[in-house]
Amino acid sequence: MKKSCNPSRQSVTKANQCLILAAGKGTRLRKTSHGLPKPLVHFRGKPILEHIILGAHQAGINQFVIVVGYGSDLIRCWFNNRFRGKVSVRWVDNPEYEKQNGISALKAREELHENFLLLMADHVFEPRTAKVLIEQPLAPDETILAVDPNVDRIFDLDDATKVRRDGNYIVDIGKEIAHYDALDTGMFLCSPALFDTLQLVVKDGNCSLSDGMRQLAQNRRLRAIEIGEAGWQDLDTPEALAYAESTFGAHHAAIAVPLAS
Repeated sequence: MKKSCNPSRQSVTKANQCLILAAGKGTRLRKTSHGLPKPLVHFRGKPILEHIILGAHQAGINQFVIVVGYGSDLIRCWFNNRFRGKVSVRWVDNPEYEKQNGISALKAREELHENFLLLMADHVFEPRTAKVLIEQPLAPDETILAVDPNVDRIFDLDDATKVRRDGNYIVDIGKEIAHYDALDTGMFLCSPALFDTLQLVVKDGNCSLSDGMRQLAQNRRLRAIEIGEAGWQDLDTPEALAYAESTFGAHHAAIAVPLAS
């Protein structure tokens, strides 16, 4: 995994907090979820959210902020049965979970005052990717996105969020951009200034993370770090879930290591 570098005004304090966005309804997984919130849909025998928490914990994260919305009681109940006393979690409720994910991130604003890892509740990854990401130096007003330059290996390229870079900087991001050289893996290292940017791009009470990232990109405040050959997968459709079940390889064993009792 390539490390990014930008010498100006950077903090080298390792992030120890993780924000997980887990509020959405997961409409596209309905055939598989049978009404369960998407974070509780099983992948390789465990809820997707369990893989996310374990992967981040193995990378060195001890404090979690989880934004919930649809099926929040079910998610909390599952967590209390599985993780009570093993990791520290602060819950944030998003009653506007039908809106885009930028609104979910904004709901957690008062809980995060230091650099943090930002993850999606439907993107599985290798712990080593998160570990390298949280150790990156970060300026007070910027964000680093882990990107995959291997665009040919993606399962559903049309649905993937693409990025275009200029050196270490991302200059454009979105699903529909015509020119790109890497893919958004859904893993970010953020400073709390991200919330100011998201607030700026709210329009008619709504915004996506990509809206905020485009704003950061315009201001040269969005950097990229390549994940190399590390694995990741967005599990947002039954087809993507089935594909990952059959292809996610040796790195999955690392994700599935349980927390010590």
